[in-house]
Amino acid sequence: MDPQTLPAAEQAIYHRIRQQYKTAFEPLQLGSIRLNLATITDLEPLLEGKDPLSNPSEFPFWVRLWEAAVVLADYLAGQQFDAGTRLLELGAGMGAPGLAAAAAGCDVTLTDYEERILDFERVSAAASKLENVRFAILDWKNPPEMDRYDIIVGAEILFREEFFEPLLKVIRSALKPDGVVYLAHDIRRQSLKPFLQMAEAEYTVAASRRTLKIHDDDKVILLNRLTPKK
Repeated sequence: MDPQTLPAAEQAIYHRIRQQYKTAFEPLQLGSIRLNLATITDLEPLLEGKDPLSNPSEFPFWVRLWEAAVVLADYLAGQQFDAGTRLLELGAGMGAPGLAAAAAGCDVTLTDYEERILDFERVSAAASKLENVRFAILDWKNPPEMDRYDIIVGAEILFREEFFEPLLKVIRSALKPDGVVYLAHDIRRQSLKPFLQMAEAEYTVAASRRTLKIHDDDKVILLNRLTPKK
């Protein structure tokens, strides 16, 4: 991916990013869909001296292309969406699932909690030649008045139990009554089960396992589908 081919606005964003971080474009092929994701190749400036090994909460989770995000992106890339389908990605990070859905025809809004994350998403959308994508800051604990969406998605967003109820509140306010939620997580994620147990009060929860082979290792991802109970 040649950054010089980016539109002027995204070129300026990418130039600003490059002044702070070492970056590259990571291609992601999903069937006939190809995404170009702007990534950070050296985490040291981002960590600012913090040690995520001693305190995992210090790790900037948004900078990694999680296996669950690849699985969810691949699933969405293979769907046929009705014209005008609106999709919201929560905790989008690198934005692969949402960008895949945009490439498949959805009108997409990517959200996260920092403007710099959205800047990476803006560059990735432009590098992937996608124009049907919007970007918004979203604090789950202090959300604005939400638009309504046909689909809400998230990959590896269940890290801390204190966010479970705020997340459910966001979904409750942003999902259309006949909408659907897709969540993808490593099957070993310990916080997944208690969240789904909470969600079952309001949603019918279905699950399927997807296996992603990485080198000689099989990573098992649980893809959950949540639909509002009538």
